[in-house]
Amino acid sequence: MSDVADLMKMPEESIDMIAATSVLQQQAADIRTKTINWASYMQSQMISQEDYQCISALDNSKAAYLQSNPAQAVKTLLNLLSHVSKDSTIQYIMVMIDDLLQEDRSRVDIFHEYCAKRKECVWGPFLNLLNRQDGFIVNMSSRILAKLACWGHEMMPKSDLNFYLQFLKDQLTVQSNEYIQSVARCLQMMLRIDEYRFAFVGVDGISTLVRILSSRVNFQVQYQLVFCLWVLTFNPLLATKMNKFTVIPILADILNDCAKEKVTRIILGVFRNLIEKPTDAQVAKEHCIAMVQCKVLKQLSILEQRRFDDEDISADVEFLTEKLQNSVQDLSSFDEYATELRSARLEWSPVHKSAKFWRENAQRLNEKNYELLRILVHLLETSKDPIILSVACYDIGEYVRHYPRGKHVLEQLGGKQIVMQLLGHEDPNVRYEALLAVQKLMVHNWEYLGKQLEKDNETQKQGSAAISGKA
Repeated sequence: MSDVADLMKMPEESIDMIAATSVLQQQAADIRTKTINWASYMQSQMISQEDYQCISALDNSKAAYLQSNPAQAVKTLLNLLSHVSKDSTIQYIMVMIDDLLQEDRSRVDIFHEYCAKRKECVWGPFLNLLNRQDGFIVNMSSRILAKLACWGHEMMPKSDLNFYLQFLKDQLTVQSNEYIQSVARCLQMMLRIDEYRFAFVGVDGISTLVRILSSRVNFQVQYQLVFCLWVLTFNPLLATKMNKFTVIPILADILNDCAKEKVTRIILGVFRNLIEKPTDAQVAKEHCIAMVQCKVLKQLSILEQRRFDDEDISADVEFLTEKLQNSVQDLSSFDEYATELRSARLEWSPVHKSAKFWRENAQRLNEKNYELLRILVHLLETSKDPIILSVACYDIGEYVRHYPRGKHVLEQLGGKQIVMQLLGHEDPNVRYEALLAVQKLMVHNWEYLGKQLEKDNETQKQGSAAISGKA
């Protein structure tokens, strides 16, 4: 499954096998066994004779009635959604709609065609149901929206799309959401379509996926969310930007801990795409180095010893091992440092304590509009990890010591003030490294002041000599 065309052809049930076990599907199975008294709705004039006859026929034989009366079926189902208020009846209608789409995905077009002819919005009724209190109705509506958006010839319009993707993103973050597998399932469908991927990135979706993956979630949700990252990486532009969201460190941690083969397989798929899909060779190289720094090579060597039923895993392990080993051979100390810094996982690796490294490379922190220096300052400001803070303080001190204008640049970026604040940090190691950094800042100031005084004295002497000559 190395290419988008193959990805798009994959049947839904091949993507994951969760359907039968999710809370939504268990509830849907119960709802199918119920009987709705449609006659009472007609007698109380809540539904028309026409809709009564249609829904009764659909109850008896969906396939046969749909084939001969597709437009009427859609008309009745949408009428019922708008005229019935009882939750249990709405639930029943939703299951019926979902089932008829699941049985034959081309039926999505019947809904689109019916609404298009009447200049009605097919998305509206289902988007409105996302505001209901009943969790089953909300998530079944979400599931139907995903099918309408992905299986038909009509794309979801931008405003509706942004609303729906924001809804899915928010649902992922709901504490103890019993429907989280269904929410993730909808995202798995949506993100297989390129136009929807960029909209998801636009609502800050990748950060949300990474944040949830960095917390404790069960392996099924882990698999589904990594799957979402995997389909995103089929787009070369998104594959290029992906590790700015620290995707590699998070997935490396999961790979190290996971025992499920399908989770291993999908993580290796993401890693492979992060190397293969970017059009810029430098980006692919940076991704390789990031994987090396996150101990992925070690994990690959362990995976090589295991037997897998899935041949893709062995192929990916072989591919990644070769690419990562090649990147290690080409790795300069600055590449290593820059990748470690971008991963936001600073540790006391040898490069930090090397005076030779700082003599040769301090000025390179200024490249790309001070990109690496800004990352250091950001880590000082946001990290809670004492090791990261200690290393970042040390690096700031070395930068200032070896780059003549370092103190000025650091002040401009607000770094000096943050280092000063860390003098009062609760961790003694952070306080110590912050103190050393401040001393280097002060020493640098004295050196600069001494040079300035010498320069002023020289200017003064030259001025006096010139006056004497004129006299």
